[in-house]
Amino acid sequence: MRVKRIVANIGTPDVARARAFYHDVLGLDLLMDHGWIATYGSAQAMTVQVSVASEGGSGTAVPDLSIEVDDLDAALARVMAAGLPLEYGPADEPWGVRRFYVRDPFGRLVNILAHAG
Repeated sequence: MRVKRIVANIGTPDVARARAFYHDVLGLDLLMDHGWIATYGSAQAMTVQVSVASEGGSGTAVPDLSIEVDDLDAALARVMAAGLPLEYGPADEPWGVRRFYVRDPFGRLVNILAHAG
């Protein structure tokens, strides 16, 4: 057996609210929409990972989701333009990432990061 995909599921009574954050701010494509569930992502292949943590690093809370981007400054600009407050960062971390925390419309703590280099 081989795991092909891992999907994070976020419970909410208002699925449509996800669009402003996951599509408009982060630029993810709407891959599926059945009204009761909407899946955002990319047609591009992504690495399958599950992280288990006792903290988020640098003394931060464990984020609900971590989303790696290719341009952190562009992601930060989009988050700021949307008027979303940062929970942490942006910070250059000693393990080689630059990142910030923001909350999605459902209160989930999202770690947005880019690897240095």
